[in-house]
Amino acid sequence: MAMSASIVLAADDPAGLARFYGALLQVEPQPGLSGTHWRVAWPAGGWLEIYAPSRSRPQPQQLARLALCLQRQSDGTGAVAMLNTWITAVLGLGASLQEPPRVEPFGAEAWLLDPEGNRLLLLVMPAA
Repeated sequence: MAMSASIVLAADDPAGLARFYGALLQVEPQPGLSGTHWRVAWPAGGWLEIYAPSRSRPQPQQLARLALCLQRQSDGTGAVAMLNTWITAVLGLGASLQEPPRVEPFGAEAWLLDPEGNRLLLLVMPAA
């Protein structure tokens, strides 16, 4: 039996958050199974499923250890310069910077919050 996978994200404004991630990933968000469900194609395959939680089972906003991570390979201009350009674009989409960029052994990273406060890690890996 075939299996598929997706990432599920509860949202107060599913359409708005789908527009944010659609713009960030440069894909068109798609309506889901109901008026409060949206799908965004995930770069690694599968979908980012964004939905409004049921009123009978609310999901309060909370910071957790789980975060979405988007990665790019450095284009030769330098991982930090590329990361700073990317951060500026994502801030323009409505995200906020949680921690300033820093260089780690595996690349340059920055932690942000999406428009609804979910953690988002941007990682630029050094050129191979």
